Amino acid sequence: MSYQKILNTIEQDLSYKDVYGEVASYIPELAKIDPKKFGMFLYCVNKGKFEFGDSREKFSIQSISKVFTLSLAMKLLGEDLWERVHVEPSGDPFNSLTQLEYENGIPRNPFINSGALVIADILVSNLKDPKADLLELVRKISGNPNIDYDTTVATSEKSTGYRNYALVYYMKALGNIKNDVETIVDFYFHQCSLSMSCEDLAKAFMIFANQGKMLETGEKILTPKKVKRINSLMQTCGFYDEAGEFSFEVGLPGKSGVGGGIVAIHPEQYSVAVWSPILNKKGNSELGMAALEKLTTMTGLSIF
Repeated sequence: MSYQKILNTIEQDLSYKDVYGEVASYIPELAKIDPKKFGMFLYCVNKGKFEFGDSREKFSIQSISKVFTLSLAMKLLGEDLWERVHVEPSGDPFNSLTQLEYENGIPRNPFINSGALVIADILVSNLKDPKADLLELVRKISGNPNIDYDTTVATSEKSTGYRNYALVYYMKALGNIKNDVETIVDFYFHQCSLSMSCEDLAKAFMIFANQGKMLETGEKILTPKKVKRINSLMQTCGFYDEAGEFSFEVGLPGKSGVGGGIVAIHPEQYSVAVWSPILNKKGNSELGMAALEKLTTMTGLSIF
């Protein structure tokens, strides 16, 4: 199968001119991104690499980072983690407060903001320096020692992040937050500000396509059981209230971020990342969704 020919077709067939969304404007720094950016990188388990466009330009990965922090938390707590955060799809927007009230401060899953903030609280409790440990993990599994936080983006998020503060304070009132609110939110805004390219993300996510092992070295980062859990959560919860649509159209586990990135994996086949900053009404990359739908349609392969 010629993946490069398929990616070339995707690049030729799709354009920012054909979508109707907007870049994320509620985070001031993200509003400055060129909406014409479009890149894709596919990394195969046989070490084949295929790409087009802006695939090596770094961007703010935002909620894609939640997969990395969940991986760290699962390594630390194992099955005990699920006492603090559940594993059901939310059906609500990623920053919803409503469900927390009905469910006594236990987030529906680790990928909505409330769930990721509980994960942040767990990492703050269990790691001496969670920012450094997260960077160490991401640099290792991506093979790029130059990945870093974009502090300008983190500061920008903090300036408008009142809803995330509200989520943490509400969960603290209900007993599901243990640490200082400012410390948790600071770590959360930094994790979201991680700056990576499609190439970096595709390489980093290879551990989820390769049973928890790094492709280049064979080193085990996660157990197959933990990878199964994370991939299941990406399949059912990775796109918030559009998770069903992504499963229907694309048929792969994946995770999106409001920076316009989407990463998806086909177990034992490949990991793929796509970036286009124009978002649909659900906060997912409009061109990214279309590109991945074309990829699984043209290859005839999904997990289903």
